[in-house]
Amino acid sequence: MHAAFARLAADYPVGMFGLTFEKLLIIGVIAVFLLGPERLPHYAAQLGRLVRSMRDMATGAKDRVREEMGPDFDVDWKKLDPRQYDPRRIIREALTDVDPFAEPEKPVVARAAVNENSAYLQHKRKREALGAGEPAPFDSEAT
Repeated sequence: MHAAFARLAADYPVGMFGLTFEKLLIIGVIAVFLLGPERLPHYAAQLGRLVRSMRDMATGAKDRVREEMGPDFDVDWKKLDPRQYDPRRIIREALTDVDPFAEPEKPVVARAAVNENSAYLQHKRKREALGAGEPAPFDSEAT
């Protein structure tokens, strides 16, 4: 989301179906002109009944769910609000959680035993044996 769009979205709260207050006002003015003063009271009453019946249906559905699930299953709607979740906080808490059943960490790699005839130790001995003015050993098969 671009910063400019986020600023605009913060300035203009969006209602249901992406309609802002200004858009709803324009729709209302157009409806007044289209319906006329004779039919406007009838359609306004119908709209009021529709809104009231939708609210009653939503309340009835919520009551029915609460009744069927029993008193133990009372939903706390504030816990289900997605605006309360901050992804940074959730990740931080998940990373700092300590598992009480976790086994203590063991070293992944144990130190290997050093063989006295290993190539590394042979090379190290030869390098230490060289004097300051001596040339480095040369292997004709290696080049």
